Amino acid sequence: MGSDPISGGTGPVRLSSGPMSANRNAAIIGWGKCLPPAILSNADLATFLDTSDEWILTRTGIRERRVSHVPLSEIGYVAAMRALACAGVQGKDIELIVFGTTSYDDQVPNVASGIQRRIGADGCAAMDVNTACTSFLYSLSTATALIRTGVVKNALVIGAEIISPFMDWNDRNVAVLFGDGAAAVVLQATDSEEGLLAERLGCYGESREILRVHGMGAGYAHQGRILGKTEWQFEGQEIFKKAVHGMSMACAEALGKIGKTAADIDLVVPHQANLRIIEAVAKKAGVPMDRVFTNVDRYGNMSAATVPVALCEALEEGRVKPGALLLMPSFGGGLTFTGHVVRWGQRVTPLGSSDVNLPPNNRTALELVNKYRTIGQQRVVPA
Repeated sequence: MGSDPISGGTGPVRLSSGPMSANRNAAIIGWGKCLPPAILSNADLATFLDTSDEWILTRTGIRERRVSHVPLSEIGYVAAMRALACAGVQGKDIELIVFGTTSYDDQVPNVASGIQRRIGADGCAAMDVNTACTSFLYSLSTATALIRTGVVKNALVIGAEIISPFMDWNDRNVAVLFGDGAAAVVLQATDSEEGLLAERLGCYGESREILRVHGMGAGYAHQGRILGKTEWQFEGQEIFKKAVHGMSMACAEALGKIGKTAADIDLVVPHQANLRIIEAVAKKAGVPMDRVFTNVDRYGNMSAATVPVALCEALEEGRVKPGALLLMPSFGGGLTFTGHVVRWGQRVTPLGSSDVNLPPNNRTALELVNKYRTIGQQRVVPA
């Protein structure tokens, strides 16, 4: 027995059934996050990079980030179980899993199928979505669309990344920015005006070369190199300009679709790439920073995980009120960009909790990173 995720009343949790109505939406009824315990500080980075806490903080707003001791699928699974417990539903009830990520454990089979098996959602649809840092929000759009059209009645949407194994730890420009993490939400069909109300999805494909990771993908297989030994093409100033323009434009267009303006927004939950980008987008959108949630100082850029982790923490801190109108902008490699407008429901506290946790870790974040640095210095000689 538990509270009804939609109405907030008591009684058994009921997943919707029956024909879809013309006004069917996809309410967010559960949420959960998973942050690896190992913390890599700016001071840690300064032990092997020409940098300092002041240099990183003034340019990015980042103080520390997490480094995972387990694979992507593990942190995604823990986040998923916490979201399910929060919603008061079981894995067997889920009809669709959409996993947003760009840092797969494996490309074949996909990560979502492993989550399906572990949560006991036998036979449900399972897909991965890769649009880099926007992957969670693209996944949210995908799952919402399938609920609106009646293909499924509910979905588990995950945004998770393990960037640390793919990082070029010798490149100060990117090594200071990224971290690992995961979060998930549970969606359920509803006739109420809840969930994703409007979005603008887009991509500056002509600028895709300004953010490129060489060493990930089939183009590097059997080429006499360690797959995953990367060099990052990262043109920071151009990325900044494109990110601010794309997110600001997407937010304005998404709000315009439903006749809203920035004044109607209760809280902005943006992609946490860089505090300076967040501040610039807020200014251009006309939203004061006291209505913008940030946690980039604690986690850095977790790519697809940033928005859902920020959403979970905004709820934990009481920043999301019942019925709140949320704005979620993001950008990523491609260069993809999004602006999502979400109406929150009445419930802002979990129905339950999960006892699933990550396996213990006995290494510091710096030890984990130094392992990657040592492996990255190895060379593979072509046969």
